[in-house]
Amino acid sequence: MAQATFSVRMDEVLKKQFDALCQEFGMNASTAINVFARAVVRERKIPFEISSPESEITRAGAMQAFMTLRAQARDSGAAGMSLDEINREIALARAEAEV
Repeated sequence: MAQATFSVRMDEVLKKQFDALCQEFGMNASTAINVFARAVVRERKIPFEISSPESEITRAGAMQAFMTLRAQARDSGAAGMSLDEINREIALARAEAEV
């Protein structure tokens, strides 16, 4: 399988803490990120809850979220999906929500 480089920016202290913990687990940070990515792909979700303390949805907040998602779609190649592919993903998400 071809390998690709994945670059992540993070706080220097956080990186040192992450590297040390990965060493305790007997792996390096690259392996840990690969484990995380495989879990996300396998489960088709982030394997932990992500929440926001912001209780009120504002237009500015919604636009920021939209712009972030748009950038992620562009960066991941999802922006090139056809309308049929997008509709299939929506149907899948709705079916999973009913379970």
